[in-house]
Amino acid sequence: MIIDILSSIFLLVGAALGIVGGIGIHRFPDFYTRLHAIGITDTLSALMILLGLALQAGWSIAAFKLALIFIFLFFTSPTASHALAYAAQHSGLKPKLDQK
Repeated sequence: MIIDILSSIFLLVGAALGIVGGIGIHRFPDFYTRLHAIGITDTLSALMILLGLALQAGWSIAAFKLALIFIFLFFTSPTASHALAYAAQHSGLKPKLDQK
């Protein structure tokens, strides 16, 4: 019962973080701020969702596979965000400055 409640909490928090990241993609004005919004939320969102799923799986091979998925995402997601930002900067994309 406690594991089900904890699992539900982790899944809901992960889903909420994913939604916040999606809102950030649509709301922010330029590529760099959008990249920052999703780059921050995607790793934590994946951690919460995979942790909730691992709690449901118990100590099994499925939980081990979920841990491997998280390790893969933990290293590749920031690397991909950095590569995208570098490519955008290298191609000459300038940040949108708020001129008020």
